[in-house]
Amino acid sequence: MNKIAVVILNWNGVKLLEQFLPSVVKYSSEATIYVADNASTDDSVAYIKEHFPTVQIVQNTDNFGFAQGYNEALQHIDAEIYALVNSDIEVTENWLKPILKTFEKEPKTAIIQPKILNFKNKQYFEYAGAAGGFIDRYGYPFCRGRIFDTLEKDNGQYDDNREIFWASGACFFIRSSVYKELKGFDADFFAHQEEIDLCWRAFNKNHITKYIADSVVYHVGGATLNESNPRKTFLNFRNSLLMLTKNLPNNALFKVLFLRLILDGIAGIKFLFEGKPTHLMAVIKAHFSFYRLFYKYYKKREQPQSKKYYKIKSIVYTYYVNNGRVFENLF
Repeated sequence: MNKIAVVILNWNGVKLLEQFLPSVVKYSSEATIYVADNASTDDSVAYIKEHFPTVQIVQNTDNFGFAQGYNEALQHIDAEIYALVNSDIEVTENWLKPILKTFEKEPKTAIIQPKILNFKNKQYFEYAGAAGGFIDRYGYPFCRGRIFDTLEKDNGQYDDNREIFWASGACFFIRSSVYKELKGFDADFFAHQEEIDLCWRAFNKNHITKYIADSVVYHVGGATLNESNPRKTFLNFRNSLLMLTKNLPNNALFKVLFLRLILDGIAGIKFLFEGKPTHLMAVIKAHFSFYRLFYKYYKKREQPQSKKYYKIKSIVYTYYVNNGRVFENLF
């Protein structure tokens, strides 16, 4: 069994592989590197075979999206630790060493995220993960270094190694034993927030998720679906509701879902006033899709914990009313 496998999920991303795979190969001598290809129709596989013959290829039979794409590929990869890395990630020298050291010293730590900075503006944190993720009572995610669209400059304020609630799927380390215990990502999510769901399920089983600042990567973000795409809005709102249905404590489930109906309605109205009617429709479609799927996801509940899962009651209220634009001002 390999100690660590770096697994890059790819779908028609030959241009991204050309740009970012070289850094992964150069700085990952401790790992076996795989590209899990989601049935690409471009020259991705041919490019890897020609230019990076040491990189192993796992070919999925269809474009399964993020969640099922990894679930399918990881069945064919034997390693103690999976490093799931987006194809638009640039890694840095020695990025794996502090991660491996933490796993070796802390047997209860199951999931790890590095510091994720913005590839296009490397002094700033990147939207997808930044310095580690949390959620509020209503399931809205935020990060140290990124709250909604406000990105902080990296001034060393998060140069610590600490426990977090969720780790970004852009660069996501997990013990293979825990991944199998949790039965991997929820394939029904397809893409977006499946990593938060997985981390919440790990939390419910008393596993620890950590942020390790000594490991640094740079992420482009939005390479598959950018922020302006209504499809991303749909998946984020729908999957957040599905995640809450699966994982909320019994005494909070229906109250929180009812309040989310109100809060998401406000978000939809905000999209309308911003001149984004397609995003308003995406929120509405997300709710109708959620209602259709509610019973299916209610049956997926696995003894949710009653312990406190949220860092703050309402990130929406704190951000827009109390001017909580950066993490240190939230409390």
